[in-house]
Amino acid sequence: MGTLLETEVAGLKLRNPLILASGILGNSSSLLKRVELSGAGAVTTKTILPEPTKGYENPVVVELPFGLINAMGLPNPGIKEFERELAEARSEMTIPIIGSAGGGTPEEVSHVAGRLQDAGADAIEINASCPHVKGHGLEIGSTPSSLRELVNIVRGSIKIPLLVKLTPMTPNIRSLGEASVRSGADGLTAINTLKAMYIDVEAMAPVLSNKVGGLSGPAIRPVAVRSIYELAPISDVIGTGGVKNWRDAAEMLLAGAKAVGIGTAIMTKGLEVFREISDGLSHYLKRKNLSVRELIGRGRD
Repeated sequence: MGTLLETEVAGLKLRNPLILASGILGNSSSLLKRVELSGAGAVTTKTILPEPTKGYENPVVVELPFGLINAMGLPNPGIKEFERELAEARSEMTIPIIGSAGGGTPEEVSHVAGRLQDAGADAIEINASCPHVKGHGLEIGSTPSSLRELVNIVRGSIKIPLLVKLTPMTPNIRSLGEASVRSGADGLTAINTLKAMYIDVEAMAPVLSNKVGGLSGPAIRPVAVRSIYELAPISDVIGTGGVKNWRDAAEMLLAGAKAVGIGTAIMTKGLEVFREISDGLSHYLKRKNLSVRELIGRGRD
């Protein structure tokens, strides 16, 4: 069963294609270890910033029939505190750990990335596309020119594989991917959440304290699949956005993704979702007489 599900993305060898997406359960060594024991092929940490941040006041999440809108504000302990958690996790875990680096400037992101590497991260993912945190997302990664500067600077500070998480809120996501790859990225993560809003008609006011948040969950999966399809010819891709069952994961692999991120589904189905999707993929692959490696990109023919 192991070889059936094995894959490789941006130089990382995975026992299966399922990766904990950034922003979910990735802020402590104990939680990262729980994700490994639940069956994930790799984990991505929460986006870590140079200094501790509190995030936004409640309410920060709205649950809808088709997904979630969240505006957490990137609450995190800061790189100094998180280094200890990451080093502990790396000493106890066997699967790859991807460190998510954020910051208000390319230099800040580079600083965090270097320290994540030194603390034991196997790869770095640049959060260049958070839609609701001023100065820590779209502002530093929404155009090819801004991405070229960002990726160049971060690439110069680390030696491990570098991934760039892209925004879908662009007229041409392939141009963002090309700019990232030409500047030194080893892979792309597609996609981040979409900028969204929810107004309570009885209260007649926005529900989120930040008013605007990021839409995740099943509603954005078709956008993610289209983005993967456009990006796969130019780079290794981790597909993420609305995966809740094995069919969703298989769809992204068929579009060309070499691995699949799981995020919102953990909030609605629990950590059991990793084993559930893994088992479902295994049965599907046996039925089709294929391995994951043979499935990747097969939907592009």
